[in-house]
Amino acid sequence: MTDPLFPPIEPYRRGMLPVDDIHTLYWEECGNPDGQPVLFLHGGPGGGLSPRHRCFFDPDHYRIVLFDQRGAGKSTPLGEYRNNTTPLLIDDIERIREMLGIEQWLLFGGSWGSTLALAYGQAHPQRCLGFVLRGIFLCTREEIDWFLNGIRWFYPDVHAQFVASIPPEERGDLLQAFAKRLFSEDPEVYMPAARSWSRYEGSCLFLRPDPGAIADFSSDVVSLGIGRLEAHYFLHDGFFSDDQLIRNVDRIRHLPAVLVQGRYDVVCPPSAAFRLHAAWPEAKLHVVDDAGHSGYEPGIARLLVGATEQFKTKGSFD
Repeated sequence: MTDPLFPPIEPYRRGMLPVDDIHTLYWEECGNPDGQPVLFLHGGPGGGLSPRHRCFFDPDHYRIVLFDQRGAGKSTPLGEYRNNTTPLLIDDIERIREMLGIEQWLLFGGSWGSTLALAYGQAHPQRCLGFVLRGIFLCTREEIDWFLNGIRWFYPDVHAQFVASIPPEERGDLLQAFAKRLFSEDPEVYMPAARSWSRYEGSCLFLRPDPGAIADFSSDVVSLGIGRLEAHYFLHDGFFSDDQLIRNVDRIRHLPAVLVQGRYDVVCPPSAAFRLHAAWPEAKLHVVDDAGHSGYEPGIARLLVGATEQFKTKGSFD
């Protein structure tokens, strides 16, 4: 099967941006320096960038901006949860936009990247050209509980590995049990917990489990960012008020959007995408019947690239 992604490219510019006394962000630009700006928002929280993230966009047309969010990837310190909230991430995006002299851009994000894209768009709709969103996550308590507990109905073996290090008497509240370990100062305590958390997620990304994804999510760099920051954000309901992203969707309903959702996405189940579409019927919803969560599932990747190609020529998704 032909890979729908564009060939690998390298950044033409990159740098480190200090945003406060603790955090410094890694950022990069790829593609056409004079092209249409698009911002890629990675998942997690804490997932960080991959070179393949550059490849959803025609590099001859798009000015592709990517950055590692606070505590993720090449941003420093890795796994740092202090001064790490959704409003601060939104401020970081604005700081990057202003630094690069960009007036407006297309927002592209999957999983937590879809969450952050919605939150940024609702805070700064005048800066957005549109949205390409995948694996919708609204960061509600129901979705957080599903991630921690509900996945076991589909992956009982993976879930059993996830909770194996947690004493049975603490498994009634897995988020608190993991938080106690993840936020320890002792790497002998927090690293095993981070690996368990991240490997759990990586094992459930694809309709057919992908050994490469599992290995990547089991690495220390990815594990520390994913484990610590997902737990941190989940403990605070993503730093959102109740159902905030649905309640405020009117702020962006006038903007073009496409939603791509895997039918068998167990990490971010389809119900969130359907809820968002019900509140935002102008958005185009595509459900991929033979896909899970990952943006690299063939059907999902084709639709994501198709959306960026359609926006390139039409400025919409009609």
